[in-house]
Amino acid sequence: MTAFAYRKVHFIGIAGVGMSATALLLRDAGVAVTGSDEAIYPPISEVLKAEGLDCRTPYAPSNIPEGVDAIVIGKNARLVPESNLEVAEAFARAEKGAVILSFAQVLGLLSQDRQALVMAGSFGKTTSVSLMAHCMIEGGLDPSFMIGAAPLSPPKAAQLGKGEFFLLEGDEYPSSNTDNRSKFLHYHPSHLILTPLAHDHVNVFPTVEDYLAPFHQLVEMVAEGGTLLAAISGELSRGFLETVKRPVTTFGVGQGEWQGVDVRLGERSRFTLTHKGKTLVEVETSQLGLHNIENMVGIGAFVLSRGLMSAQAYADAMGSFRGIRRRLDRKSEKTAVPIYEGFGSSYDKARSAIAAMKQHFPGRRLIAIFEPHTFSWRNRATLHWYDDAFEGCDEVLVFEPATQGAGTHEQVTQGEIIARLTAAGYRATPVTSAQEGVAALEGSMVGDEAVILLSSGNLGGLIEAVPAMCERRWPLR
Repeated sequence: MTAFAYRKVHFIGIAGVGMSATALLLRDAGVAVTGSDEAIYPPISEVLKAEGLDCRTPYAPSNIPEGVDAIVIGKNARLVPESNLEVAEAFARAEKGAVILSFAQVLGLLSQDRQALVMAGSFGKTTSVSLMAHCMIEGGLDPSFMIGAAPLSPPKAAQLGKGEFFLLEGDEYPSSNTDNRSKFLHYHPSHLILTPLAHDHVNVFPTVEDYLAPFHQLVEMVAEGGTLLAAISGELSRGFLETVKRPVTTFGVGQGEWQGVDVRLGERSRFTLTHKGKTLVEVETSQLGLHNIENMVGIGAFVLSRGLMSAQAYADAMGSFRGIRRRLDRKSEKTAVPIYEGFGSSYDKARSAIAAMKQHFPGRRLIAIFEPHTFSWRNRATLHWYDDAFEGCDEVLVFEPATQGAGTHEQVTQGEIIARLTAAGYRATPVTSAQEGVAALEGSMVGDEAVILLSSGNLGGLIEAVPAMCERRWPLR
């Protein structure tokens, strides 16, 4: 087990997906862990309850126990000493000897003595870590891992295993409100898998060059002799890889050295994994979309090129992978209307989710229920995203934009979003509550639709309300 110097640690903002998973790792390493948060909702609220993690709410200085030797503070915009008394107390404790860390620093310390396999990129990294963790577990490799989501496979988001690999989701976003370094720059990558690259987090990285700069640093950090794999489907991927001065192995669907070919989409899709034109194995999966097949090709490229398992064992693991909550997971098996939730935190993620729904349910009208939750969707500089982000949708319901951190950028209004969508030719409807959203759907749906929920927030309760309404109106018979 990896040694960790601090024995009593408090997490401020523990209900974040990365924070909760890191807290679990420390708890399992024998560290006394407490935490606090304000807005806690599924699936993380369910994870915290199931794991018995101490989560105190709301924020208050008294939440921090006496005797803590480290305090981990999340990246939430509200977690600053000027406006949060608990954070102010944390900095006061620091003056008396406690250490303030980001969860990325904690992960860097935990993984430094293992073979750190970092998966980074603009989208697909969470799924890739989950796929790799599931694959290695099925192969008996007992990895350690941290997944920044609530996976269905493996059954938990974090594990300290006894194997040599530590799997990490490499996020380019700043580590904390006092540390602008990308989270993944705190890691010590023995190996790196780069998922597709596209300009994201425009509030932090205004230009493409700003966005790619930390990825250049990350590539240079990969250990000598380590594996460096990269997808080439992202709009920035090929140009970025042309500047990399070390050997890179590429993968993709129908392109790259490792390929997924002969793709047959369906309720369970199939593809053939090849390496430099040689057929290796047939793979079947329940996961939707070509982007998920691309993720699986990257996993196969790593485990097979390093001889970690047989091709058939890899294929079996892909076939039994159940997915991740909020990453194109089906919300109900009790309605004839297919309802899936995608992680709509960026333009490319939303488009990938919509494309997957159109590929798998081509004969159905597609309704998108969308919440502009991340800064990128609420920034006037990216208002042009709405011109084609919902291509393929027959109707778009737009929930009110989140207001957290609105003063840090030029925030757009719900009305401006609706106007932009309408001008682009979409049928767009504003909603301000779950009740209003359900009423709008009941007035327009006839039961032959497919529904995609897109947000990184909670959609005002629509994530639960829409499946419930469809189960009542169009039950599966």
